[in-house]
Amino acid sequence: MAPYDLLALGAAACWAVGSVMSVTPARHLGAFAFTRWRMAMVAVMLWSVVAVQGSWHSFDGHAWGVMAISGLIGIFVGDTALFSAINRLGPRRAGVLFATHAAFSAALGFALLDERMSLQALLGGVLTLVGVMLAILLGRHKGETHDWELDHGHVGLGVALALLAALCQAVGSLIAKPVMAQQVDPIMASAVRVTVATAAHAMLLLAGFQAARASQPPTLRVLAQTGLNGFIAMGIGMTLVLLALEKGDIGMVAILSSVSPILVLPLLWLQLKRAPAPGAWLGAVLTVVGTALILWR
Repeated sequence: MAPYDLLALGAAACWAVGSVMSVTPARHLGAFAFTRWRMAMVAVMLWSVVAVQGSWHSFDGHAWGVMAISGLIGIFVGDTALFSAINRLGPRRAGVLFATHAAFSAALGFALLDERMSLQALLGGVLTLVGVMLAILLGRHKGETHDWELDHGHVGLGVALALLAALCQAVGSLIAKPVMAQQVDPIMASAVRVTVATAAHAMLLLAGFQAARASQPPTLRVLAQTGLNGFIAMGIGMTLVLLALEKGDIGMVAILSSVSPILVLPLLWLQLKRAPAPGAWLGAVLTVVGTALILWR
């Protein structure tokens, strides 16, 4: 088991917690406002760490440019699309569609970075992805009436937004991979990506883009939830992914980090007060077996 495997799994855990925590504040503020507040808070956190460490010295002009583009695609477009999808579909269904970022990443890594997998790792990756899909697609009980399982808005648009988020996640990681392979400071890299994305969101707001405005005024409770979400999912989770990309193949890192929807199941169990459907357990078993095949090498 390589260290970057554990880093990717750690990122999956952070994203799982973040996706569940995001539902209430994202629906209160709207996807654009929630993402803007979240990223602004995370940027302050990350730059505070960078200032203490002095790690900006490890970044040259090329790294700044690459991470800026990665942030615009992977965070500005990707995160906004993801939370728009969660607002429409709920965390369970948006999660299964977003998990396709692993397939996008593996395909891009194969085509552009000449990454290859062993037969065992490929089998593990397929089992993992199938398990994730089954767990989420079959994880709903008949007659479920909880607000998180109901449609809010156009379902087709929600599906398209989730797939767009998955593609942006894959492309953002692909762009960042060459710079991270040089072992630059991942916190500094995260800070640059988040700051550029925050600036893009601020420009939308200043330009008068209607959707960028908050749906409802932020409350202290909502802002606290947003800040905690950003710290866990972006501050920690995104940094773990960038660390994993230093040594790991983009496809393998993406597959391992895509197990976050499986980790969402017990969290939904707590929230919905009922165990996931039997199909979810089947998917979870396949995911565990697939992940074991990937790690056992």
